[in-house]
Amino acid sequence: MTPEELAELIRSALVEAAATGTLPLAEADLPDTVKVERPRNRDHGDWATNVAMQLGKKAGMAPRDFAVALTALLRGKDGIDEVEVAGPGFINIRLGAASAGELARTIVEAGPAYGANSSMAGTHVNLEYVSANPTGPVHLGGARWAAVGDSLARLMVACGAQVTREYYFNDHGSQIDRFARSLLARACGQEAPEDGYGGQYIADIAAQVRADAAAAGEPDPVTLDQDAAVEAFRARGVELMFTEIKQRLASFRSEFDVFFHEDSLHASGAVARAIDVLRERGEVFDQDGAVWLRTTTYGDDKDRVLIKSDGQAAYFAGDVAYYLDKRRRGADAAIYLLGADHHGYIGRMMAMCEAFGDTPGVNMQILIGQMVNLVKDGAPVRMSKRAGTIVTLDDLVDAVGVDAARYALVRVSMDSNLDIDLDLLSSHTNENPVYYVQYAHARTCNVARNAGEHGVAREAGFDPAALDTPADAELLGALAQFPAQIAQAAQLREPHRVARYLESLAAAYHTWYGQCRVTPRGDDPVEAGHVARLWLNDAVTTVLRTGLALLGVDAPERM
Repeated sequence: MTPEELAELIRSALVEAAATGTLPLAEADLPDTVKVERPRNRDHGDWATNVAMQLGKKAGMAPRDFAVALTALLRGKDGIDEVEVAGPGFINIRLGAASAGELARTIVEAGPAYGANSSMAGTHVNLEYVSANPTGPVHLGGARWAAVGDSLARLMVACGAQVTREYYFNDHGSQIDRFARSLLARACGQEAPEDGYGGQYIADIAAQVRADAAAAGEPDPVTLDQDAAVEAFRARGVELMFTEIKQRLASFRSEFDVFFHEDSLHASGAVARAIDVLRERGEVFDQDGAVWLRTTTYGDDKDRVLIKSDGQAAYFAGDVAYYLDKRRRGADAAIYLLGADHHGYIGRMMAMCEAFGDTPGVNMQILIGQMVNLVKDGAPVRMSKRAGTIVTLDDLVDAVGVDAARYALVRVSMDSNLDIDLDLLSSHTNENPVYYVQYAHARTCNVARNAGEHGVAREAGFDPAALDTPADAELLGALAQFPAQIAQAAQLREPHRVARYLESLAAAYHTWYGQCRVTPRGDDPVEAGHVARLWLNDAVTTVLRTGLALLGVDAPERM
């Protein structure tokens, strides 16, 4: 029995009690779902619920009296061995071994679908992450968003949502001009402008732009007049940088459905159309030759310029048009994953959302992530061989590999600063969290191989009641929590919950492995307990593999 099935059984008992008058409640008073949790003290049972404390007042009863009445209805239900009231009205439930053990069969037969749910079905989410300027390699902050954003997208899909993974390319504005001038300077053997970009990658791209021009039979860009040369390096240089960024992210297993170019908002007239919509809603006003959005109406500290007095669009105008574009493409929720330097931007963005008649926190959601630092030999790593003053995604992957990099970036809450210890992530020890989880999966696969060699096969049948030891019950309880962890991680936008769950499951499995046998000793016969524990072992394989896949991490079968 899964916790979801137990919750539904309890709710059914409440519905029956309300219908028969056993408890003085109307069915409308009942919650849609009953919450069941694993007790901290396992001596209290397998599962606990506080539903009596939620409903006692509505029924005009003391919560404990309500709990006593409800336990009487639950006793004798299929799968429940014991039920008792504790404290002011908690209900502790112990399942029968057969009922608890059935979970192993449920998981194995469901395969990768175990844990998936429909909690976000019918919701279209536009999830934007990374969105680094095409002026350099993806830095560590962008790498964190690549891992977190992709994992969050996978979790939402597992919860039934339609997710559009989107990358916003800032290819319109002053940073692109500085990038082009930096390429031209390096091509001419000069230092980059003071406000430009440095690093070996600038020299590499500048050389490639010149080589491409030569291959096409075109003039060397450095021989052109200043404006034409800058434009040549801008056009081809941005394209080369853009292509490299996409390739690096794809190799990091972070794929995107849409690469949206900021420049298209201005070229297509989307900015003007968005301003017209806001003007029709009475949210736009003209002052001092400029066009303003009245964001103070919705809590912003000052109104924001959309079109400057010189007729040029302000940067915020692109954000306005982009949000409206997302909504018109069908997004119910536009979720932005932004770096810590964007924290001060939240107020104006939410005000803009409300100016369109939408609901902040629902139609627009903004997640802010904190800084990432690499540490090696106890000291911070501050320089990249290729990028110069920043440490990049490539630097991290080169040091520890994609699996360890993704896992390390996603296992800590995104609103916390993150220090990544390269020495730890490169080690093959239990202190290395990704190794610990991957090793648990490899061990389950090895146990299954050994079982086959000793004649233990799932095809021999499954007796769930044979999973009757405390270690079996503890491992089953850990497995039972996986669906709730997926739903909660997606709902709270916290994929690190899945990583921490996998670590706790790996710990439970390693303990179980030391106490229970899947294969018989010596010439002993194969018994029902061996077969049942092979099912349980394979259920762990399924959950570890599924959980790692949700984080974009491989599950090796041998280590």
